[in-house]
Amino acid sequence: MKKAFVIGAGLAFSLLFSPFQQAFAAETTGELRKVDNVAHRGATGYAPENTIAAFDKGVEMKADYIEIDVQRSKDGELVIIHDNTVDRTTDGTGYVKDLTFEQIRSLDAGSWKGEEFTGEKIPTFDEVLDRYHGKTGILIELKSPELYPGIEGQVAQKLKERNLDKPQNEKIIIQSFNFESMKITNSLLPKVRIGVLTSNRAHTTEQALKEFATYADYFNPSYGIVSKELVDQVHSLGMKIQSWTVRSHEAAQFLLDMNVDGIITDYPDYVDPRK
Repeated sequence: MKKAFVIGAGLAFSLLFSPFQQAFAAETTGELRKVDNVAHRGATGYAPENTIAAFDKGVEMKADYIEIDVQRSKDGELVIIHDNTVDRTTDGTGYVKDLTFEQIRSLDAGSWKGEEFTGEKIPTFDEVLDRYHGKTGILIELKSPELYPGIEGQVAQKLKERNLDKPQNEKIIIQSFNFESMKITNSLLPKVRIGVLTSNRAHTTEQALKEFATYADYFNPSYGIVSKELVDQVHSLGMKIQSWTVRSHEAAQFLLDMNVDGIITDYPDYVDPRK
């Protein structure tokens, strides 16, 4: 699956960017570099993270993907929140895994960002899939899957119910810092692209990257460890590279100069692919 995707993508890319079309693009807009603009937890520079307000803002700002964090309530509902506790981004306290969905749903997840967001709720995975699939890509992070045994199968089932286990437009990606979880997810969803997350330089060795390439389509490091050599090495193994988290124009420009394939950012408007 991984090699087939790379070959197919390469053929499509070569057809799309023929010499004539490249010349036309350069003449009309300057050289346009293909880079996916990923709204990190939605457009979190402008709206409370991992809420419908943030995801809508990301779509409004023409992001290619929204990035979401998936965890599970005590009673089995998949919910969208980054931290293992609700303390930082809501008016409640406690671990996500110890709270029922009713308790989680009763929380205000918006007022900490601004009065205009008062009453924003923690969304469910179902709500996000139904609202955004077909409108924008969805980069799904399994957050601390070791806390939620079997969450890979639950996520896979939700995608299969919507025929998103074989996305026609390649606009579903699943990623995690937990590599074993991604191996499981790859076996459950062989046609969905898989990403591995890291901020550890130990994971950038030739041996480590070759191991990731056996099951992952994306190697997604923090931008602090990105270099041109790393990007070239990732590409040579048939993977793409998306980097996080951009919160300045300078960081966005650095990653554009490194020729990454995607930029995960709180500010989608900071990513300008034109030279």
